[in-house]
Amino acid sequence: MLTKEEIIEKTATHVKELLSGEGSGHDWWHILRVWNNAKTIAASEEVDLFIVELTALLHDIGDHKFHNGDETVGPRMAAEWLTSLQVKDEAISHISTIIKELSFKGAGTTSEMSTLEGRVVQDADRLDAIGAIGIARTFAFGGHKNREMYNPEVEPEYHTSFETYKKSTGPTINHFYEKLLLLKDRMHTQSAKQLAEQRHRYMEAYLEQFFAEWNGER
Repeated sequence: MLTKEEIIEKTATHVKELLSGEGSGHDWWHILRVWNNAKTIAASEEVDLFIVELTALLHDIGDHKFHNGDETVGPRMAAEWLTSLQVKDEAISHISTIIKELSFKGAGTTSEMSTLEGRVVQDADRLDAIGAIGIARTFAFGGHKNREMYNPEVEPEYHTSFETYKKSTGPTINHFYEKLLLLKDRMHTQSAKQLAEQRHRYMEAYLEQFFAEWNGER
């Protein structure tokens, strides 16, 4: 029987092998940052760190964005991997549920997390979607999807369902208004809220500079 430390180590190696070199911003380095964010946040919360760490490591191995919108792929892949390591069924169920609940589902929707461990991992993931790295990842994903960087003739959308959000093909700049600028006020934990403040301000300053340059003002 593997120890918890061995399970985490093997999982990290497995995910690194799966996602290294991925070019859309959902690569191993994203996972590593979320893992580190999650451990930082968890230090101030009474959580099962084993659940938090494994979920952070496995949360993007089957992202619906790369599987035709299928939300079942990620939880299933995570469960299969954890089963192969003989992780207890209760832990597998908990981790799979968090992965299922984790994704942002549109500005007009809510993403309820049923456990504190889930809230910690969701905060950790959302922190990596904002700030300087969030900006870089957003443009990386937009390029990966062949989307326009910006088109002033295309207004941001207020998605009222996960289905409409998943089908969005708008310019990358619109994504700031459809998701990124909303995340600061959707953090759960106090430590994540504090970290999000500065990253949010950085995005606001970036957009101000972007539009000034776009309009030839700077």
